[in-house]
Parts: sequence; C-alpha cells; structure tokens
Amino acid sequence: MPYSHAPLVTPSEQPATDAGADIRLVVTDMDGTLLDDDKRAPDGLWEVLALLRERGVLFSPASGRQYATLARQFAEVAEGMVFIAENGTYVVRDGVELSSDPLDPAVAHGVVRATRQLVADGVDMGAVLCGKKSAYVERTDEAFLAEVRRYYLEHRIVEDVTAVDDDIIKVALFDFGSAERTTAPALEPFTATHQVVVSGEHWVDVMNRTANKGAAIRRLQHDLGITPAQTMVFGDYLNDLEMLDTAEWSFAMANAHPEVVRRARHLAPSNNDNGVLRTVARMLDLPVTDS
Repeated sequence: MPYSHAPLVTPSEQPATDAGADIRLVVTDMDGTLLDDDKRAPDGLWEVLALLRERGVLFSPASGRQYATLARQFAEVAEGMVFIAENGTYVVRDGVELSSDPLDPAVAHGVVRATRQLVADGVDMGAVLCGKKSAYVERTDEAFLAEVRRYYLEHRIVEDVTAVDDDIIKVALFDFGSAERTTAPALEPFTATHQVVVSGEHWVDVMNRTANKGAAIRRLQHDLGITPAQTMVFGDYLNDLEMLDTAEWSFAMANAHPEVVRRARHLAPSNNDNGVLRTVARMLDLPVTDS
C-alpha cells in the first residue's frame, strides 16, 4: 500500500542490472508497487505476463489483498499463477490451497474486542475478519465499506464477526487516521505472541508469527526448486520486508517506506513510473518498450 512521504530516490538513481539473468520467479506486491496510486494496473502488463509465461517464468502477486480479489484482477491469465494472498497467510494456485496459516479464533476475537474498545474511545476505525471463504465486517457505513471493497471482493456484513463459521487467517484493521501512530500501538499486547504489521498508511494486520509473504515465497521456492538467485521481488511497505529477504534480486520502489529501501538490495522506479514492468523487462531482456 502507498507510503505517503516523498520518494527517497528517483528512477534515474536505479543501479544497473544484469539483462538476461536466469530468473524463474517474479513476485510483486500490488498496492504502491505494481499498481499506481489510482490502483490501476500498468500499461503493458498482460503483454509482459504472456512473455514471462512463454519463457517459463512464474509471476506471482503477493498482497494483503484477498485471494478472490487477486483472482479477479488477473482472471485473464490466472491459470497456473500462484496467488500469495492475505500477506502470505493464504496461498492458492488454480483454486487449490497450497498453504495457509490460520489464526487461533480466540486471538482473532481478542483483536476484534480491542478494536471495539478503540472505537468506543473515539478512534475512527473498523475491523475486517479475514476468512478463507470471505471477509467479515460489522461496520456498515459507506466510507468504511468503500475501503473494504478495494481489497475484499468477497465480504459480508454481519452482526457479530466473532460468530462467523470460517477459518480466520488474518484480522485487518482500517484506521481513517494514521495506523502507524494510533492503531498499531494500541495492539501492542498482541505483539508478544503474534505479528502486528503496519501494511499501509491506514492498515494494520494481525497474523501468526509464522505468517508473512517471505515464508510463503520460501515454501514456493522449495516446492518448485527455485533459488533466491533466480527470484525477483518488488515491494514498498513494511509487510514486504520478509519478502525482500527471499531473493537476490530484491527491489524497493522509489516510493517505498524508508525501511524497505534499507532492506532491499536494489531500487526500482516508482509505482507511478511502471517500475515493476520496466525492471522486469530490463532484467530479462524482454522486447517491450521501457516507458
């Protein structure tokens, strides 16, 4: 998801890369990385994905977004694609679950209760209980639901999210203010046993300690016999940090959070400058326009 501060680098500062490198896996975050700030896919995406498929390169979206949302976005090319959804807690290929990391219901319900208390204290926020079948919310106003719809195609409004019958893999919290300054600190009690990850300016995710995009990628690499040297990853926010450690070709976007820039090995042009596709085309020497 987009970082609100000005970029630390410009595309012209991107270091040189090795055209024609032996890349077998390309993994990219969505919001603030592959998509521009208006949530639009870059020009040339389908052409590049077709070229990658011809070369036997697996392209995998890795996002905090729901599997159903990602599958719809890539419906034209979804066959054979691995979707790393819900920040790595749910990984699916051709409709078949490859891995998941469900939360203990008691923990999920505890996060919901903490959220309700924050709302009672005047924080303008809401919880999204993320299940394998659907996402579930209690808050019903249009402003909140508009944000939910961005990331959760399958979502249901229920009276009590703690009463749903589903495997819960994550609790996502949307704060209309600053998630990093307000919501995340309030959830500090959960950090002793679980992850509390700021995944965007307004979003915080609570997951198992073992769940992240990086863990999902490492399992995928192991299963497919792909090495870090054959892997490219792109990210922009704090929920992408572990993912960057899985690849020798790890790229922070020019618009990335400062910690992401420090963690990545390389820099890519910003999400608004088609940074992912430009870098992939250069690295793999694809016959597409660098624009």
